[in-house]
Amino acid sequence: MKEQIWAQIIAVKQNSPLVHNITNYVVMNNTANALLAVGASPIMAHAHAELTEMVNIAGALVINIGTLDEYWVKSMLIAAEQANTLGKPWVLDPVGAGATTYRNEVLKQLLKLKPTVIRGNASEIMALASQSNSTKGVDSVHQSNDAVSAALRLNDEFGSVVCISGATDIIVNNDNTTRLSNGNSLMAKVTGLGCTATALTGAFLAVNPQDAFLATTAAMALLGVCGEIAADLSAGPGSLQVNLLDILYNLTEEEFFTTLKIS
Repeated sequence: MKEQIWAQIIAVKQNSPLVHNITNYVVMNNTANALLAVGASPIMAHAHAELTEMVNIAGALVINIGTLDEYWVKSMLIAAEQANTLGKPWVLDPVGAGATTYRNEVLKQLLKLKPTVIRGNASEIMALASQSNSTKGVDSVHQSNDAVSAALRLNDEFGSVVCISGATDIIVNNDNTTRLSNGNSLMAKVTGLGCTATALTGAFLAVNPQDAFLATTAAMALLGVCGEIAADLSAGPGSLQVNLLDILYNLTEEEFFTTLKIS
């Protein structure tokens, strides 16, 4: 599968897909730079008047609920509905799922629109499947394995590929499960790297909308490998952010194959 994943990475670089992000204030710069580093083209747009046209020209849509308000929620719903109308893939990042009633109600509306991919940490995935209301802000208080049954329930109900992020990233779809064991604990000290994973998933979906499972696996594998390599070069979270962008841009096939841990 390593060769298939690497082919996806090259496809993103060669095709430079446009990825439409309705995301949160905290991570816009981080995710835009990460998308550029892998070869994609990011756009951040949430104005109601232009959403239909923006979804029309984008290869994929990313919806991240990190900093919610009523205007942005309507933007998300308009964009997701348009993506469905056009048959374009979209990714849902349920940031802070389970933290508040409002956040949960918004997620219920978005789930009805059946995202192509759902990516979150274990606590978020469990809250989304109504198995747990335990969350620590946007951080997980559970391990990836704790959320596998919740991910399978979401996959069965909504047809979405589900990615559980953690020390081990687990991607599930029907009878397929992939586990990725790359990354470094230092990555948890940089805000928004989970959101970056979601944005990268959008880029990979844009070049391979027919196989959301492979696209999601490729995005998570790339970030995990690059994060692990970057952490080895970094003195702390500040340098990790810079080094991660450089590795995303410069990663070689040999580095990828040597570092990737997949099962």
